[in-house]
Formats: sequence, C-alpha cells, structure tokens
Amino acid sequence: MAGKWQAGNLPAELTSLIGRRAELDEVRRACRRSRLVTLTGVGGVGKSRLALRAGADLRPEFGGGAWLVELSPLEDGTLLPHAIAEALRLTDQTTRPMVEVLAEHLLGREVLIILDTCEHLVDACAATVETLLAAVPGLRVLATSRRPLEAPGELVYLVEPLPVPSLGQVSAAGGDAVELLAERAAEVVPGFDLADQDQEAVVRLCRRLEGIPLAIELAAARLRELPIGHLADRLDDRFAALESGPGAQDVGPPWHQALRTAIGWSHELCEPAERLLWARLSVFAGDFDAEAVRRVCADERLLDADIGLLLDALADESILTWLPTGAGERYRMLDTLREYGASWLRGLGEEERFKQRHREHYLSLAAKGAAGWLGPGQISWYDRMIGEHGNLRAALDVALSAKDGLPALELAGTLAFFWYGCGYAKEGRHYLEQALDLDTRPSPALVQALWADGLLAATQGDAGGAEIRAAQCELAAAGDDSYAAGCVRALRASAGVIRGDLIQAMAESEAAFRTRWSGADLTIADLLALLCRAHALTVDGRIEESIAVLEDLRALCDQRGEQSMRSHGDLLRGQAELSGGRLDAAVAFGQAALRTKRRLHDSFGIGLTVDLLALAAGAAGRAQRAARLLGLAQRIWSTHGQAQASVPAWVVARRACEDQARDLLGDNAFEAAYRTGFDSDIDAGIAYALEPEGEGLHNGL
Repeated sequence: MAGKWQAGNLPAELTSLIGRRAELDEVRRACRRSRLVTLTGVGGVGKSRLALRAGADLRPEFGGGAWLVELSPLEDGTLLPHAIAEALRLTDQTTRPMVEVLAEHLLGREVLIILDTCEHLVDACAATVETLLAAVPGLRVLATSRRPLEAPGELVYLVEPLPVPSLGQVSAAGGDAVELLAERAAEVVPGFDLADQDQEAVVRLCRRLEGIPLAIELAAARLRELPIGHLADRLDDRFAALESGPGAQDVGPPWHQALRTAIGWSHELCEPAERLLWARLSVFAGDFDAEAVRRVCADERLLDADIGLLLDALADESILTWLPTGAGERYRMLDTLREYGASWLRGLGEEERFKQRHREHYLSLAAKGAAGWLGPGQISWYDRMIGEHGNLRAALDVALSAKDGLPALELAGTLAFFWYGCGYAKEGRHYLEQALDLDTRPSPALVQALWADGLLAATQGDAGGAEIRAAQCELAAAGDDSYAAGCVRALRASAGVIRGDLIQAMAESEAAFRTRWSGADLTIADLLALLCRAHALTVDGRIEESIAVLEDLRALCDQRGEQSMRSHGDLLRGQAELSGGRLDAAVAFGQAALRTKRRLHDSFGIGLTVDLLALAAGAAGRAQRAARLLGLAQRIWSTHGQAQASVPAWVVARRACEDQARDLLGDNAFEAAYRTGFDSDIDAGIAYALEPEGEGLHNGL
C-alpha cells in the first residue's frame, strides 16, 4: 500500500548559493523532462550544491520526498543499494536482494533520489539506476559525477565554473565568482568589504581561479593572513611556474589546472605538520572525530598533543569542514581535497601503513563496543557506531583486501553487536560471507564470525542459515569452548522459534536457563536463548513459567544497565500477559519496550511491539484503535521487509486480530482506520501507540 511518506532527508544549506539562477532553472526543467539527469563537471565546480538546491526546489512535486544518498564514503559498489536503503530509512532484514526490496518499497510513489558523487562507482550506479527506473515509474534520479553514468535515457548536464570578470573590468559587480569571493571572505575576515580592496587584484584572482567555487573558497580562507594583492601575486607566480615547467601543455581543460593549482598553492601555504596531517587524514571515509585522528595519525612526527590545534588550523583554512554534533566535534574533508591528500600519502610511501593503522583503530573500537554493548553505555555505543559507519566500511574494505583473511574475520565478527543491534543484518552478512570465504582455519575469530553470521541469519528469519552456521561453529570450536557451545545452542533455539519447533527451542535453551545465575560473563547468545525459551513457553500456554524466565532476564539486564535485550524481554512479557488475559499489563510492557526500541531505531522490534499493542486493543474490544495500530505496524513492516519475521505464532495472532477488528467495524470503517495508521508519520504513529491509559485507549479510539 502506498502512503504519505516523509518529505525526505535533504540537509539544510549552511552557506548561501551564489549565482546559478539560470542553471537551476535548466536543471529543474531537465528533471521534469528526463527520469535520469546527471550533473557532470570537474571536482570543486559545485555539482553537489546545485543538485541539492534543485532537489529542495523540486521536493514539493514528489509526494514520496526527495532523498540524498552520499556516495563519497562508499568504496564497495555492491553495497550501493544498501546505501540508498539507508538514506531512505529502509531497514529491510530479509535475505532478498536489496535492489528488489528497494523497487518494491518505492513502487507506487513519486520520489526523487539524489545520488551524490558517483564517479568512483559509475558502473554500479548505472546498473542500479537502470533497474530501479525500469521497476518504479514514479522514480526520478538526479546524479552528480565527474563523468556520465552512460545509463539508458540519461540526460547529461555540464556544470560550468562561475562567471568571472572580463579583462579590465574592475568592479565589485564583476560576476558571480567575485560575489562568492566577497561573501566567503566576509565570513573569515571581520569587516571585509570588497569595495575597500584592490579591485584589479580581485579580478586577477578570480580569473586565475577560473571561477571554480572550491578554488575561490580556498583562496578566501587565506585572506585572514594575506592581503588580496599578495594573494593574487602568489597565485600568479605559481601559475607562471606551472605554465613554463615540464608537462605544462598536458594539463587538460584550464579549470583543471586552476583547481589543481589552487589546491597545491593552498597546500604550500600550510605548515609542514598541517600538510602531513592533511595527507594522513585521507584514509578516513566520511567524517571523523579528533580521538580517531590521534589514534590513526599521531606518531613521532605528529605529536598527539598537537593534533587538536592542527585540526583547527586545517578547518580555518577550509581544508576541513568542522561539524559540531550532539556527540561532539567531528570533521569532514571534501573529496577533491581528500584525493589530493591521498596522492601525497602515496608519494610519501605511507598509504598502506596508515590504512592499516585506520583498520587497527576501528578493530579496537569494535572490540571496546562489543565489550560495552551489554552495559550502561549501550545507547552511547549505538550512537557512536552509527556515526562511524562509513569508516567501519572503509576498514572492512582494507581488511578484505589483505592476503591473510584473519583481519577481515576479526573485524567483521567483532562487529556482531553492531550488525545485530544497530539494524544492519543484511550488510553484516555481506561482509561476513566475504570474510568467511577468505579464511576457514579453526580459530576464535572463525567461531565469532560464524556465530555473527548465524545470529544475523536468525534475525532475517533464515532458520536454515542459522542451523548451518551453528554446525560450522561447533566444528570450528577448540576443545571445551563454552562460549562457542552457547552460541551454537542459541542459534539452534532461534531456528526452532522460526520454524515453530517448540521442542527444539526448549531443548537448546535449557543450558542457558540452568546457568543464568552462574555469575559467568553474560553474552548476547545467553540472552537470546532465554528469549527463545520464554517465547516457546508462551506459545505452549505455560504463561507463568514464561513470565518467570522473563523476570530473570529483566533482572540480568538491569544488573548491567542493558536495554536492547531487556526491551525484547518486555515485548515477550507483553505477549505473555496478553495470552494470560491481563490486558493492562500487556499494554504497559509493550509500551515500555516501544520506548526503548524507538530510541534504538529498532524497526523490527517496533513492528512487533505495535502489533502487540494492536492485539491488546483488539482483545479489549477497541476495534478502531486496533485497526489504526495494525495499519501503523504494516507501515513499519514495509520498511523492514519480513513481517513478524515469519514466526508462525506472531503471524497467526496478527491475522486473527485483523479479522476480529474487521468483523466489529465493517469493511469501510476498518479500512479508514487502517489507512489512518498506515498514512501517518511514523513518529506521530508511535506517539499515538504510547498514549497512556485514560486518553483514548478505552473508548474504541
């Protein structure tokens, strides 16, 4: 069913867009005329800014919204559909190919997708876009790339540099390039007024920079330390040296040379330590924080104590963009500048060394996250790891490129808590399967990777996959490995739940139940086994026994400050209370689970919890509320992929609730209430589901 979806995820503009009025009109017309428009042009010419402004202007024309997909941090083209799904807030966890899930999700909607920075993934972009456009008539794609995608039906629009003043034109109104220089200079030099400057130098500078916005912004950042005349003289000198030097004729179009010269000149003006840090920062993908920079980049040549000041200096010089966030300060480098830094790092012979240091840092971070996940810092770890997603991918790519498969196994397996707890089951399996293909020698890393992949298979409702990994994990374990044994049993218990085999679920969860108070280190496998046992007991009608297991699980989680598995327990407790006819208790536990699952963006858990609250409303005779919550749950399931994870008991219970509500309301009233829930904004729908008793819950609302 199609619904009224959010308007998209386009970011607010932090700086004004100078000029480009004619180009904006042309791009908007192009997007209305062609379903695939690609903005091409050299690095730094402003393709992304133009695409974002055009997307914002066009957004009201797309009921399904306008969505930005930033591809700069992505190196593995096979993950392109995953990146699109992530931008669309689609958290499908099934085993289906993601491009098929995307097509189904978008079908029936009018949607604009902006694919930003496609040049390093041109083939993957072309193939994915062709598939999606063929399957989704209401989809339009606006791409930015230094070269065309060469996909069927593509309309290519070349983004030119900003207009520059004519020779001899010495006026502050000398073109968009001059206006950009003036505005950016005023941001770094208090009281800067273009009218007070050497007008001939202004014109000379803009002409030398060929109207390339990035080059102009780099120059403007230097005006806090150099008068504009000196700036223009230095740039003239650098161009003269290049034009007369060897290879001067082989420079491509003039703005290629202008941008390369501006970046190189800005590089020369940096202090030696700033240049070295610039090069080393090129190993990061997307944004990063100062702590990561210290861990990866600091050594005897770049002291740890100096990193903060060097980052500030590079931000002042517009080499880095400073990004204040709720979790602290982060930094980002534009692709063109990162590529320049990477070329210097290769020239220094240090590229491989610092890529390995980057991988080692993120393995260390993953290990700390895994150790802290079942504890009071769980939500902080959730936020931190989500923020490092791009760098985790980059570290995994480096690990997978090694001849020895052990680094890839270690990192992909250690991230089990991230793949499982942060909603990346499908992507986790992508990396784990590659790592497991590289190295099958028995080792603790192999056990962990097999457990991780089995856990994700169970999350996807893939009982067969979970069973296969359980058997492999058992074979890979060395001797009396209690951790591996617990993982094996939890996977088999999960497979029993998925298949509706209560005997298997009970048998495989017995050991975890017997040792729950042993004082041993608690693991995800232990808690998962207890959850499987509680589910089996509830389905078997042994309600009080199920509640006793869940009380123990809740106490174990509370001892450690753990919230994610505790919320799973609250969900199952709500189901048990509902089966026992205690509707108020079912609602209370369901709403408690929903609050945590909303904070952790657990779409699977949110879907199950809203289903539970719908069942409770139906059992209380509140048919209209039940229908509305069923619609909301279906909206959530449509972004997850596999409703109720195909667990038989959950599927049957939901269908029975739908039938009951329809019988009580009649088809028309049921469909109207259901549509209200499905069409609502998810946050508003969750707020409705969390309404306390006495505010509409007992009046059929």
